[in-house]
Amino acid sequence: MAPRIDDVMRLCCELSAQQQIKVAVKSSLKGGIVTGSAAFLGGLLGGPVGIAAGGAVGGLLGCWLTSGQFKPLPQILMELPPHEQQKLYKDVMVVLGNLNWMDAAQLIALVMGNTTLQQQVIATLLNYVANELKAEVRYGD
Repeated sequence: MAPRIDDVMRLCCELSAQQQIKVAVKSSLKGGIVTGSAAFLGGLLGGPVGIAAGGAVGGLLGCWLTSGQFKPLPQILMELPPHEQQKLYKDVMVVLGNLNWMDAAQLIALVMGNTTLQQQVIATLLNYVANELKAEVRYGD
């Protein structure tokens, strides 16, 4: 069973690398905490005007802290714990159905040769990333 999971993970890595998909786990909580803290501190120091100034500065700081944390999806997939890999495997197997393959290279070739199947696997992968990992997706550089 494990070799088949590895094959599917390699397929997902290959497809996401080809599409240049990058993801970032949403850090809105961290940005919100920074913004709120800065507004609170500004309020303590400057009253109502301090709240506005602190909120603005905190918002910019929160934006800066949470931006640029996109990683290539293949890297994220290879770092998934086994139980998360199992979830993704089950989702992708629904798309692959009764497709038979001997190794990862053959599976990748079969999927790459079928545009519809390729699009379905990518859609399943993106759905998994959005719903299970709660990640933001970006294409290209």
